[in-house]
Amino acid sequence: MKSVRKALRDGDLVKDTYGRLKCQACEQDLTTKNDPSEIGTVRSCPECDGEWKEL
Repeated sequence: MKSVRKALRDGDLVKDTYGRLKCQACEQDLTTKNDPSEIGTVRSCPECDGEWKEL
């Protein structure tokens, strides 16, 4: 699983004009998954099931 920062640099994710993260491939807003036992947040695309870890 890539980090959000690396995905932004690689062009897998983009930010819209309001700073929200979007999947570049399907242009969907990312949803958030929070697991209390893990550090960080997992951002996922509901369309293509891609996941990125936000530290």
